[in-house]
Amino acid sequence: MTDLASGQAAVDALVRLLDLEPLGDDRFLGTSPPVGPQRVFGGQVAGQALVAAGRTVDPVRHVHSLHGYFVRGGDPSVPITYAVESIRDGHSFSVRRSVAYQHDKVIFFMSASFHAPAEGLDHQEAAPPDVPPPDEVPTMGERLAKYPERADIWGMVPQPIDVRYVGEPGWVRPGDRPAEERQRVWMRIDGKLPDDPLLHACALTFASDLTLLDAVLSTHGAVWGPGGFVGASLDHAMWFHRSFRADEWFLYDSSSPSASDARGLATGRMFTRNGRHIATAVQEGLLRRVGG
Repeated sequence: MTDLASGQAAVDALVRLLDLEPLGDDRFLGTSPPVGPQRVFGGQVAGQALVAAGRTVDPVRHVHSLHGYFVRGGDPSVPITYAVESIRDGHSFSVRRSVAYQHDKVIFFMSASFHAPAEGLDHQEAAPPDVPPPDEVPTMGERLAKYPERADIWGMVPQPIDVRYVGEPGWVRPGDRPAEERQRVWMRIDGKLPDDPLLHACALTFASDLTLLDAVLSTHGAVWGPGGFVGASLDHAMWFHRSFRADEWFLYDSSSPSASDARGLATGRMFTRNGRHIATAVQEGLLRRVGG
């Protein structure tokens, strides 16, 4: 594990990761962490694509929705070029298309819409009741302490996000995870972020991809890795409902309405500690069984 394993150092590294280099003509350059998985993490490329789109929009307008498709696996050793197309700037909304390229091929593309604040109706579903607070939920390190081979994998990359599963995570051994229809995870950026609302939205987008597909496995008591499944994100959508800080605790309440044909669909709602519904995410992923 490096000195960027967790805490503010890892958060600062995440901020740098999301600080794309402008290339001119609404094009930007992004890089990947020096250590990490063989493919670029989907939350990273989605977050960077949103940064690129947001930097071409009046900062008074905040992102309220995004829809992205993962086309090819990204190579973490190669920089990613993001090209932004301005679709429309209307009276209240701005729409952008952000496309990620490597080796002159598209690896991801996203449509994102930005909206100026406005008065209107306001309601929401209640947050789940009787969920233990995050300080009463084990950390991932504590959860995985009895699984050293899996803890080693988790600890190989920087961890800028504090992730605390209320139930068993998908990283335990086969047979150690009970089937649960709902997966609940407390999350927060594990340090202090600057106040830029776009950065918080991009950080939340990054975090939203960490555990959502795991809700499909949770329905069956299934796990990742040997004796379980490998997966890949196919598409990802988010709606941002209310203001928030990604460096404050939020509950990610997720479930899977359907799985078939080696694909699984998961949806998740994000609530602050005081019950404000801040965002909703939906993702479909490819899930394939692997041997023990």
